[in-house]
Amino acid sequence: MDFPRTWVEFPDPADDQQVLRCDLTWLTSSWTCIFGRGCPGVYAGRPDDGCCTLGAHFADKADEKRVKKAMKRLGPDDWEYRATGRRDGVVELDDEGERKTRVVDGACVFLNRRGFAGGEGCALHGWALRHDTEPLETKPDVCWQLPIRRRYREVERTDGSSYLEISIEEYDRRGWGPGGHDMDWYCSGNSEAHIAPEPVYIGNRAELVALVGEPAYEVLAALCAEHMSRRSVLTLHPATRAAGR
Repeated sequence: MDFPRTWVEFPDPADDQQVLRCDLTWLTSSWTCIFGRGCPGVYAGRPDDGCCTLGAHFADKADEKRVKKAMKRLGPDDWEYRATGRRDGVVELDDEGERKTRVVDGACVFLNRRGFAGGEGCALHGWALRHDTEPLETKPDVCWQLPIRRRYREVERTDGSSYLEISIEEYDRRGWGPGGHDMDWYCSGNSEAHIAPEPVYIGNRAELVALVGEPAYEVLAALCAEHMSRRSVLTLHPATRAAGR
């Protein structure tokens, strides 16, 4: 997790009170989700779950409301646990009282298990792809953002003025808190998942636009392209380098 990275900062073209701080090393890496294509899951005892074993925490009320609205569109061919979810609900509280998707039979209630006729994986994700919809419109925020991380920080300038810093970076193990170190495998730092034919900033364009807005994304994409044209081995993501990308 600790290695040389290249960062870039630029003012948000849509808001002069904001500055984007972005990790070019991550955004130009060759990471991609490999669920169903060799992903061993984050826990060895649940190899088919991907990162869905523990369920997903909701970012806020709007996030939960959007997921519940999407849930109503799922038919029995889309969602293996539809009867259970509709009968018993899809939300539970964690040990700290935070709201999250319910865990059923060892994993998220929305996870279709291997062998389900409608296809394995997130029911919300699968429905979106089948209906020409971006999965970010149906899934919990934390699910569609991973492993991209957005953070906010108020920064004070030497002249006493301030601005909101928006960081776009890799959601590595530390992003999960102390529990991240207990995971048996995690995709962002492993070469098995750095096999995409195009870099993160292109493959995850929709997610980045949702996180920073279209004007900022256009600036970021140009900076990523420029970085790729001249980056050195030093600033390649180690997992991308190990994958020979």
